Amino acid sequence: MIATRILGTGSVLPGRAVTTAEVVATAAPERDAAALEARIGIHTRHWAGPDARVAPIAAEALRRALAAAGLEPGALRRIILATSTGGDALVPATANAVASELGLRGSCDAFDVNNACSGFLTAFDLGARSTATGLAPVGVVAVELMSHVIRADDPRPYLVFGDAAGAVILGAGAADEGVVAVSLGNDGSHGNTAFLTQPRHAGAIETVTFGISNKAMSDGAVGKIVDSTRRVLAEASMRIDDVAWVLPHQPNGTMLEGIIAALGVDRARIVPVVQEIGSVACASIAVSLDRLMRTRPVAAGDHVLMTGVGSGVSWGAILYRVGGGARKLRQ
Repeated sequence: MIATRILGTGSVLPGRAVTTAEVVATAAPERDAAALEARIGIHTRHWAGPDARVAPIAAEALRRALAAAGLEPGALRRIILATSTGGDALVPATANAVASELGLRGSCDAFDVNNACSGFLTAFDLGARSTATGLAPVGVVAVELMSHVIRADDPRPYLVFGDAAGAVILGAGAADEGVVAVSLGNDGSHGNTAFLTQPRHAGAIETVTFGISNKAMSDGAVGKIVDSTRRVLAEASMRIDDVAWVLPHQPNGTMLEGIIAALGVDRARIVPVVQEIGSVACASIAVSLDRLMRTRPVAAGDHVLMTGVGSGVSWGAILYRVGGGARKLRQ
């Protein structure tokens, strides 16, 4: 058990909601919008606009999580920013700017993490381990501005990606609460599933590209999610039916349905967000965690399973046990 407690969560959907009908009209006008929406399972996604930056959006998500925790920004001892697309700059870490947006000047450390769509799981694991060794509270925030790295002449990513941010504040936990089990892994031989080339090497502005078919991507993703879930459940000597809430990565509606079926989990224990927010990479689980804590009857002793997969290929699952201080967060 990694003793840690979720003190508060928050999320941000920047910009306006863009419907699939609008996106299809731009990127694939020859396609039937209703049929395509049914296929991808996404009705809207938020696009923040070309001038949006990661740091202010991350700071706002953290402010909402801090408010839910009843804390001021100055209480934070560490900020971990997860993002898949490099943040606002390659150097310095965008987390520095997040801390500055919160008015912090040298009171905590701050750094970035990139592990594709698994980045929030990686950051959550780091944050939990930080609190367990006395460095608390920790702010973990996942932000994706995927609208900045897609283009209409490549419809496949253009149709599914959106922008979002999700944050969690982790604090010291009691002996009976926190991370029960973790399974994280990477296999660099599969790096072409989805990729965004470093512009310095490409010599041009780059956008996200899918390197394999939808079926191959879906089959591989579902398989990794099932495998990592089985590993954490075995480590905890539990079955999926023992888990109160399951928060899988949600790349699109079709893949979410495949994940639900493959895990054999009751749909009532899932918090679907993809229909509203689209594919938001590492922010997907972070947003669904916020929705869970704010809208569902989470109780002391509940187990929350977070499981996902990302390009690389990266994958993982974290099983979290809610402690006796569980409460519905302030709206």
